[in-house]
Amino acid sequence: MAKYVLAYRGGGMQTTPAAQEAAMAAWGAWFGELGGAVIEAGNPFGPSKSVSSDGSMKDGGAAALTGYSVLAADSLAAASDLAKGCPVLANGGSVDVYEAIDM
Repeated sequence: MAKYVLAYRGGGMQTTPAAQEAAMAAWGAWFGELGGAVIEAGNPFGPSKSVSSDGSMKDGGAAALTGYSVLAADSLAAASDLAKGCPVLANGGSVDVYEAIDM
């Protein structure tokens, strides 16, 4: 089985305690459904900077990523199917799925 990184975009933080609790429950339920496919649940991202090849920096990451997880799956298609249940999608976000190449 290969490893796949799910990179989350958007799907911002909920503003009320009740909404935050519901969001955490949705993530917990989704990870529960994924079971052993979850290698690393990951984390949300905080503030970022982009560093250019000339060494200049600017606030904010160019990709606007909001978090990540690492899953095991048989193929990119299978990992992408697992991503379809991600709670970030319910909040208007998206998920990019990348195969992590062992070196």
